[in-house]
Amino acid sequence: MSRSRRMMAVVVAALLIAAMILPGLAVKAEAAEKPKAEAAEKPKVKVSLVGDHQPFEAGETKTLTLQITNNSGQELKNVGVAPDMSKQKAGAWPFVKDWKQYSKKIDSVANGESKSVSFDFTRREGAKKNNYTIPFSVYVQGSDDAIVTDSIFVYAKNETVTPDPTPGDNSQNQGDAGNGSAAGSGSDSADMNVTADDGAVAYSGGGDGGGSSDSGSVPRVIVTGFDTNPAEVHAGSDFTLTIHLKNTSKKTKVQNMLFELEAPTEGTDEQTSAPAFLPTSGSNSIYLDGIKADGTADISITLNAKADLLQKPYSINLSMKYEDSQATQIDSSSSLSIPVKQDARFEFSEFEISPQTIEVGGEANVMCSLYNLGRIKLYNAKARFEGNGIKKQEIFIGNVEAGATGSIDAMLKGEKVTNGNSKITMTLSYEDESGNISETTKDFELEVTEAVDDSDMYMNTDGDVEAGSGGFPVVPVVVVIAIIAGAVAAVVFVKKKKKKQMLNEEEELLDELDRSSEDEREQP
Repeated sequence: MSRSRRMMAVVVAALLIAAMILPGLAVKAEAAEKPKAEAAEKPKVKVSLVGDHQPFEAGETKTLTLQITNNSGQELKNVGVAPDMSKQKAGAWPFVKDWKQYSKKIDSVANGESKSVSFDFTRREGAKKNNYTIPFSVYVQGSDDAIVTDSIFVYAKNETVTPDPTPGDNSQNQGDAGNGSAAGSGSDSADMNVTADDGAVAYSGGGDGGGSSDSGSVPRVIVTGFDTNPAEVHAGSDFTLTIHLKNTSKKTKVQNMLFELEAPTEGTDEQTSAPAFLPTSGSNSIYLDGIKADGTADISITLNAKADLLQKPYSINLSMKYEDSQATQIDSSSSLSIPVKQDARFEFSEFEISPQTIEVGGEANVMCSLYNLGRIKLYNAKARFEGNGIKKQEIFIGNVEAGATGSIDAMLKGEKVTNGNSKITMTLSYEDESGNISETTKDFELEVTEAVDDSDMYMNTDGDVEAGSGGFPVVPVVVVIAIIAGAVAAVVFVKKKKKKQMLNEEEELLDELDRSSEDEREQP
């Protein structure tokens, strides 16, 4: 009996142990699945190498072309692509330090679309023979963190024959980058640090000698966006451009900042060529004292948009020069795209109306021309006629190119009598490139009278003439005129007949006299 109790106790203990272990296993399984789910939620953007992997000889320069594929389900705008070595050791970078920013910008990548960017890299002397992993990060507008980082593998072929230049001998460094000489150290480390908070990668040289590398990063300033006041920039008008800046460095302040704006030149000849945007103050330079670490700042300038600009976006290049805490000068640049709007400008010719007065049920022909004097195309132009006494009428004109003429030709039908001339309004509607509808109006006058029915005028059986709806005795007048005309004709006819008869009698009398004289001469 005691043995069976011991057996039952062992079974119960085993069950209790299993009950405690199984929930823990389930939690671990759930925790293992959670990162996978989180990874699946990230935008599906891929960075891949175009073509075969190419080996780099010492000092050799080659172009790496990367393809950015967007399968995130949304359009990516202001895309930045750059190598990200912020988490790598300094010696892991096999390329030459050249004090420039390696960063490529793409305006937009639509969902399902792929676009390519290219980088020129030169293998530095001192890079060991090895396979190197170069992470490339993709950044988008509105985010300081990379949405994706994919690695590209490059191969450094053959051993290098010369050591990496020491900080004191680096001719590309500005000023004295170190506190002592490092000649003969033979260090393989690349004295630089690369960060990619915004996709714009900067390289800096320098060290403290003795083969050690400087761990300080180069502070970089990026453009996070801009605003214009007014929001829409119209050709020929002034606007204020405000640029939003950010210092991506978490530790280093930037100072003594100089910004210069450069707009593209527009115009067909030397007489009309000029920058698309000109500063109203006459200077395109802006100065800023500095931006603290991880801080933001705004700069503003008032510009004038050239009057003859086409309706499209125009790019402005922004160059930046500033210094870090060690007074080392850093150059950078960015670009802004400012859409310019052109106001529609057109005129109407004078209306041609025929006839000026119509009866109820009658029609009048109204014509005029539409002259497009502006620099934009008028889309889906229509003319609508409305007013007292006429039936509403709408005609389609179509698209009117800049500098072209559109014809408006409408037949307006009278519906009810007006008291004299009545105002008729023609409303012209058209669309711009974005489908926004605009309207303008022009007025003219038209009179609608009561209709006249000829069947209402007739002569009764007693010979009395009744007037028609107009009230004028047309039939009696016609009859009187006919009688008078007949009488005149009869008198003329009688007079002509009598005259002819008299002439005949005179001729007969003359003939008789001639015969009498001849008879007398014939007698002896």
